[in-house]
Amino acid sequence: MPLILLLAALVVLRFFEVWKFADLSWWWIVGLAVLAFVWFEFIEKMLGLDKKKAHKEDEVRRKARVKQTFDKRQ
Repeated sequence: MPLILLLAALVVLRFFEVWKFADLSWWWIVGLAVLAFVWFEFIEKMLGLDKKKAHKEDEVRRKARVKQTFDKRQ
């Protein structure tokens, strides 16, 4: 996510020609966009980071369901 925010900030700063970003080549921004694409489409999946987040969310839901079930029985 920070990579996407950086990309969006660079696009806005370059578009409005703010400070030193006015001289920044658009190729740097395109390169960063390609890097973000490769990261989210390939590297993140190879490292299993996308599944890790889903497993954490499932674990939180499971714990909440178990807690709710045991609270009702008492």
